[in-house]
Amino acid sequence: MEPNKIDSIILEQREYFNTGATLSVQSRIANLKKLRDVIKLHEKEISDALYKDLGKSENESYMCEIGLALSEITYMIKHVKRFTKEKRVRTPLSQFASRSYKKPCPYGNVLIMSPWNYPFLLTIEPLCNALAAGNTAVIKPSAYSPATSKVIEDIIEKTYPTKLVAVVTGGRKENATLLEKKFDLIFFTGSQAVGKEVLKKASEHLTPAILELGGKSPCIVDKTANIKLAAKRIVFGKFLNCGQTCVAPDYILIDKSIKDKFVEEVKKQITIQYTDSPLTNSKYGKIINDKHFDRLTNLIDKEKVVFGGDWNIDTKQISPTVMDNVTWNDAVMQEEIFGPIMPILTYENFEDIFTLLQDKQKPLALYLFSSDKKHILGVTSRLSYGGGCINDTIIHLATSEMGFGGVGESGMGSYHGKDGFDAFSHTKSIVNKKTWIDLPMRYQPYSKEFYNKLIRWFLK
Repeated sequence: MEPNKIDSIILEQREYFNTGATLSVQSRIANLKKLRDVIKLHEKEISDALYKDLGKSENESYMCEIGLALSEITYMIKHVKRFTKEKRVRTPLSQFASRSYKKPCPYGNVLIMSPWNYPFLLTIEPLCNALAAGNTAVIKPSAYSPATSKVIEDIIEKTYPTKLVAVVTGGRKENATLLEKKFDLIFFTGSQAVGKEVLKKASEHLTPAILELGGKSPCIVDKTANIKLAAKRIVFGKFLNCGQTCVAPDYILIDKSIKDKFVEEVKKQITIQYTDSPLTNSKYGKIINDKHFDRLTNLIDKEKVVFGGDWNIDTKQISPTVMDNVTWNDAVMQEEIFGPIMPILTYENFEDIFTLLQDKQKPLALYLFSSDKKHILGVTSRLSYGGGCINDTIIHLATSEMGFGGVGESGMGSYHGKDGFDAFSHTKSIVNKKTWIDLPMRYQPYSKEFYNKLIRWFLK
């Protein structure tokens, strides 16, 4: 898309927002219902596009993308009226007589830049939050998932005028052009490297930004864990979408005494969940493109592979792969994997985990499999990470009742449900002062001793 066309869209949206047309609760709910209805109408096209881009089965597409998007929209339709209400707060006696309240208001014209790994969900969820908060939005889907980006463009064009929601497709040129423009908020999901560039560009306009990034999310398994169940749930979370999930367990950190038993259970679970021939399993997906396929295959150390390690260059598929006896110096531990490779590292003393992980970048997710309450309390209290699960993986992001986001290197800000509404809203603090009384103590001159004593009494 040409820069002048992008300029025209932004100007049109800004002018439309300034009319106040997006502010009423009725218009917000109506826009959300339109989004819900068009998704349901085009569910087959969305599912087909996800299969074309990532090899996702119809079941996985609905469970992990379409269904979660619909769930978030339904939640917002139900709760947006309550979210938009002003909240009255206590007024100090020194400000008598007044009414003090907090009023959530939309930022205005927002930019949503979405990734390729969950290209539908991670476009529609923030859009849902943005519309519920009363904003206009420019959407920039990923060029790496062209089929899904095209479907998103088609359904948005059918549903909304460009003055409310517009889709800008394309690659780096369009990304760069958009980041040069002035928006009221930028929402970005993607890699740390690109996130830094987004934040740098946003700072030039003093534009607030929400960054949903990634990182090496640890999965800790202690000796009190239910090994069979842990293996089952970890295999699900690790190899979902071929490991191309920002909150997938990146590596396993397990008590040395139970490692061998755990590895055997993982092998069994991979076979149960993906068959003994994953590369011919029609329900098993693929790597997004050649660049990422080559990067991942270079991370596989054949000498340390204890299961899997096969790939098909023609279909861009890599089988679920387990690597044992991995060290922190191995190539697979130097970057976020973002693929179907499970490195296994061990520890001997649980307390050493804290020293080890506290010195590393803060991950987007952390998982602990344990029945030891002391261990659970220690991990949830002493380690910094975006969010996670105890005795499960992935599922903490599948609820609208909790916000989802990173911390430190894994991102800033959160969304989902009320947190999503708040993320796309600025809360104004307002005092409505009454006119029937005007206390004189705050005005010059300050020489009267009575007023000085009264001020100290009010403000002590």
